[in-house]
Amino acid sequence: MPVPPIERKLAAIFAADIAGYSRLMGLDEAGTLARLKACREIIDRLIAAHRGRIFNTAGDSVVADFVSAVDAVQCAVAVQEALAKDRSEDPESEAMCFRIGIHVGDVIVEGTNLFGDAVNIAARLEALAEPGGICVSATVRDQIGTKLPVVFTDLGEQQVKNIAQPIRAYYIRGAVDSPPAGPSVPLPNKPSIAVLPLPDKPSIAVLPFQNMSGDPEQEYFADGMVEEIVTALSRIRWLFVIARNSTLTYKSKAVDVKQVGRELGVRYVLEGSVRKAGGRIRITAQLVDATNGTHLWADRFDGSLADVFELQDKVASSVAGVIEPELQVAETARSAHRPTDDLTAYDLYLRAFARGASSAKHIPEAVNLLEEAIERDPRYGPALAWAAVCRLRRCLDGWSKDPKADSREAIDLARRALQVASDDPGTLGNAAISLAFFGEDINAATSLVDHTLALNPSFARGWYLSGLIRWWAGQPDLAIEHIEVSLRLSPRARSGWASM
Repeated sequence: MPVPPIERKLAAIFAADIAGYSRLMGLDEAGTLARLKACREIIDRLIAAHRGRIFNTAGDSVVADFVSAVDAVQCAVAVQEALAKDRSEDPESEAMCFRIGIHVGDVIVEGTNLFGDAVNIAARLEALAEPGGICVSATVRDQIGTKLPVVFTDLGEQQVKNIAQPIRAYYIRGAVDSPPAGPSVPLPNKPSIAVLPLPDKPSIAVLPFQNMSGDPEQEYFADGMVEEIVTALSRIRWLFVIARNSTLTYKSKAVDVKQVGRELGVRYVLEGSVRKAGGRIRITAQLVDATNGTHLWADRFDGSLADVFELQDKVASSVAGVIEPELQVAETARSAHRPTDDLTAYDLYLRAFARGASSAKHIPEAVNLLEEAIERDPRYGPALAWAAVCRLRRCLDGWSKDPKADSREAIDLARRALQVASDDPGTLGNAAISLAFFGEDINAATSLVDHTLALNPSFARGWYLSGLIRWWAGQPDLAIEHIEVSLRLSPRARSGWASM
């Protein structure tokens, strides 16, 4: 029986999906679905307006084909402009940002559907795009040429999943004139990525660990693991450790470890996963040399939740041993006095930190969680100090219903935290900024933050807080210097409040 001929055509493929969709669904299923529906109405209308055709949708993804690369790129920019305006009032933690990838190539036509490498490559380019951004192939860039007033930023050769040959990718910057489709706002420019020089000592970034628990509600726990491992590594004074706030920008993205190394200016990158089920926990981790992509070490750590602190230290100690085997790694060992032995209080603190660091809107929820943690363990230093900072944020951002009461409570919480802080840099730093903000002894706050930085020279947020305190103390030059150190330790941070 003769095989029917395969129908083919050349098409510009447009692939889009939502960055962090699972996290948004975990936070608010009904609200996320409602926002998705509103976004889809915008996207569908603009695709039709630019002579495109949607041929595949699944969950949060949209795949469409266009007759030309010009139409596809005009549509992509119009979509991002319209969506940026639509979400302008949303809290950052709840904003729905689409990523778009575009490629031109030969596709197989089967009914109303399209198949082939061109479709797959567009999807891979979409995964490389920043939230709210557009990533295109070299083929698209060549076909656009000077036809549209856009700027292409070369991202270099990208090896992507299930595609044999590397794909040269470009990020699109700048607005494009598009057919009338309602008011638009300029697409935010993405600055060219600067390659940061390597520090003069071993340097490392810990990427967000994957949550393998099958429950989006456990994202905070996976993020908490990274925070604790970063903190443990930061205790090693011969290590330069990038802040968690900067590495968190890579969450839910397909990343090139070598690119991460260039963007953050580090030699080593640690990545891994966390699985929490019942009373058991499994941490997997692998260490990569970001200068050449070589895998240096990988291991798995299993234990009960009661062993969680010990497992975190084992990960940090193992990493340090691989980087500098001849040096003592005992610096990673925690003090015999743990911040808390109450695992429920620890879990409540992790939830509160995740909420309080995301948006001022969630501060009341964070305060409630911290009050529960402190009720369980009244001597839990990190919880006491973070509760003080939450009250500071409430006053600073204008959400406080009683600033005088918040001021009194913050000072009391900060003083209680200092009584049990021992040598924990995070607790000392949070207590210092709280006391300084509410008008306590500025010299004492300065001494506290100096002690914090002596304990942990890689504490990006400590340098940020020191800059604020120096500014309030009338030392602008030193304030700028310390903020600059914070920015080097956390190159992608938008704010220092959560730069761990």
